[in-house]
This record gives sequence, C-alpha cells and structure tokens, in this order.
Amino acid sequence: MKNISGRRIKERRQALKLGQVDLAAALTVDFELILDQSDISEMERGIRGVKDIELDAIARVLDVSPLWLLRGDES
Repeated sequence: MKNISGRRIKERRQALKLGQVDLAAALTVDFELILDQSDISEMERGIRGVKDIELDAIARVLDVSPLWLLRGDES
C-alpha cells in the first residue's frame, strides 16, 4: 500500500457525486496539477502514493481537511 488516504478520497469524492475525471480536472484547473483519471484511480486503490501538495489540493477540492484524508478524523 502506497498511501493511507485513498479510501477516504474515494469515499468523499463519491459523496460529492464527482467522477475521477471530474476530480482530476478540478486539480488541473484550480491547482495546475497534471493528474488524469488513472492517477486518481491508482491513489484510491492505494497503488500510487500521494504527494503532500496533491493531498492539500485534493482536500481543498473535496472540502475536507488533509488531516481527515490521512486519519479519518480531525484529532
């Protein structure tokens, strides 16, 4: 497993009714991160690591804290 946040990224993305393509596009437009659908898929499956800058941007797009993505809580 390359990351521990993938499951929560997927959970929150689906709760917001965003597709993987939508999340990748938002990251590109809002934060100039070049990610595609396959990158998001690999993150969510824990295959690909998530860089700190990516984690911060994903948290902002998904309207959660980076800490929640990492731990599942705010403590």
